[in-house]
Amino acid sequence: MRDAEAQHLASLAAEAWGGAEKPPRLVAKRENTVFEVLLRDGRHVALRLHRPGYQGEGAINSELAFTHLLAASGFRCPPPVATTEGRLVVRIEGRLASAVRWFYGTPVGRAGTALEGNETQQAGLFRALGVLLAQLHDAADRLDLPSQYQRPYWDEDGLLGDAPLWGRFWTNPALGLRQRDLLLEAREAALGALARYRREGADFGMIHADPLRENLLLDEAGLALIDFDDCGFGFRFYDLGVALSQNVGAPNAAQLAQSLIEGYRSRRPMPENAVALVEMFTLIRALASCGWIVSRARPGDPRQAFYAGRAVRLAREFLDGGAPGP
Repeated sequence: MRDAEAQHLASLAAEAWGGAEKPPRLVAKRENTVFEVLLRDGRHVALRLHRPGYQGEGAINSELAFTHLLAASGFRCPPPVATTEGRLVVRIEGRLASAVRWFYGTPVGRAGTALEGNETQQAGLFRALGVLLAQLHDAADRLDLPSQYQRPYWDEDGLLGDAPLWGRFWTNPALGLRQRDLLLEAREAALGALARYRREGADFGMIHADPLRENLLLDEAGLALIDFDDCGFGFRFYDLGVALSQNVGAPNAAQLAQSLIEGYRSRRPMPENAVALVEMFTLIRALASCGWIVSRARPGDPRQAFYAGRAVRLAREFLDGGAPGP
C-alpha cells in the first residue's frame, strides 16, 4: 500500500474514534501500518491498519482483550482504545483497523542496526528484558482469558510442522540444496528436542512471540512491550530466543544471552539446561524468519539471503553442539 493511500485510510479510520485533530503521522510499515494520531477529544493513540490476510477480526479482538487484561494487571504495555461506539476493531474500505494507547518512550533499536551502548549497558538492558519477559509470563498465567479466545499456537506444528505459521523456511530461494537439507536436518533434531522438553514439563502458555528491539520501548520507568500482533500460545522460551535472534554474530552475543537468562531466572524458574534450550529456540526463531521473508520479498532481495544465512549458521551450530538433553 502506498503511503498516500494508507494516510487516506488512517484518516477515515480515525473518524470511528471521534476524528483526528491533525493528519495522522506514519510511524511504521511492517506487518501492520501504524500511525500516530491525536484524537479530537485529546486522546493520543497508535492507529493500526492491519495486514490483509494475517490476523482476522476475531484474532485481533482477542489480542486486544489480552493486552487490556495485561495493562490492567500492571504490566507495561499499551491497552486498547475503543471507538466512540465501544468497538475495538473496525473495517474501513475492506481494511481492519484498531487503536491502542500511545506509549511514550524510545525504541531500544531497529531491525538491521547494531545495539547501542557499551557492553555493560547492553548486558544491563538484556537483564532487564529477561525480567520483563518473566513478568509477562507471570502475568499471563494469572489472567482469566475469554473462552472464545482466538490466537495462534507457536507449538511444534506452528513452528516446525509441515505448514509453519510463518511459512516453509526450507523453500527460501536463497538456500542451496545442501543448505536446505541442513535446515531440514536441524528441524528434525529440534522436533525431537521439543518432544523431550514436553515430556519434562515444558513451560507453555501465552507469549508475546516478537519481543524484538523495535518492539521494546524505554522510558524513565524502564522497559515496556508493544506490538502484540503475534501473541499466542507457545513455548515461553521462544520469547527469549526471539529476543536473542538479533544478536547472532555480535561479539558479546553469549554475554547478552547470559544476562537475559539471569534476568528471567531472577523472577521465574528455569531448568538446569536453560542455556541449551534458549539456544534451540533462537535457532527456531531464525528458521521461522527464514520462512517469513519468503512471501514478503522477491527472490533476489538481499533479505532472503540474510535470513537464510542466519538460519544456516545457527542450524550448523545446533547440530554440531547436539540438541538439548534432559
